[in-house]
Amino acid sequence: MKTVFVFLLLVSVVQAQNLLSNIPYADPAHERQVLDIYAPDDAENLPVVFWIHGGGWQTGDKTSVQIKPRVFAERGFVFVSTNYRLLPHVEMGVLIRDVAKSLGWVHKNIAGHGGDPRRIFVMGHSAGAQLAALLCIDDRYLKAERVPFDVLKGCVPVDGDTYDLPAIIMTVELRQTVHGLPLPRFGHRVKFGNDPKKHIDFSAVTHVAKGKGIPPFLILHVAGHPNTTAQARRLGTVLKEAGLPAKVFGARETTHSKLNADLGLPDDPATKELFKFLGPLVEARR
Repeated sequence: MKTVFVFLLLVSVVQAQNLLSNIPYADPAHERQVLDIYAPDDAENLPVVFWIHGGGWQTGDKTSVQIKPRVFAERGFVFVSTNYRLLPHVEMGVLIRDVAKSLGWVHKNIAGHGGDPRRIFVMGHSAGAQLAALLCIDDRYLKAERVPFDVLKGCVPVDGDTYDLPAIIMTVELRQTVHGLPLPRFGHRVKFGNDPKKHIDFSAVTHVAKGKGIPPFLILHVAGHPNTTAQARRLGTVLKEAGLPAKVFGARETTHSKLNADLGLPDDPATKELFKFLGPLVEARR
């Protein structure tokens, strides 16, 4: 009897959402320029979560979403997870523009899948956190895809360490040097172009300013990790100094991977902060 109950429960969960896989967002599309859409049954005009996976800009896949699609569907969201081309096959600027192009496709087409193109929440983990923050702050990328900032209702970067690239490069390289260790061969300095001007330009903190329509931020990080903690606080401080809504939340007794995997669990502290953040924005910013 228990086995039958579990089977029926799984069936009901699967039926609660519809998945459309590998939708191309470019024309012609590279095999990595595709996205997945998870929508509740009979979805219509629902807020949209646009999720960007991590993996150091070198690995990762849109299918690595754990329980997020189900949890967001149950709460009345359409959930989109995107792929993008990766280093070293393309340079960082191309990679970022891929994600912007994907978000542009969502803005133009998500109404046909039950989503509201005027209520988009951008989220991402690790490398995806840097990409989410940059797209929601440096408006040049979305302007190129004709996505107005006023459709972005919130941004949730999860445990990123690259909101201020010069700071993290200096931190990591100083630590390695002090301890007599070699510098990373393909660390942030190289990934982001090995050019100080590019490092500044690819940093979300560089582009924070009033009057741009930058959405509210919830910046999640692992409380016990010095790099992501410092970077989260740095981004939060810059946003607040510009008079923009931002909350920084450090999750305790967790790890970089676990923080991401646990998002959606009912007793998870970061999840509680996430839905506390989303609730008023979904209603108040229609």
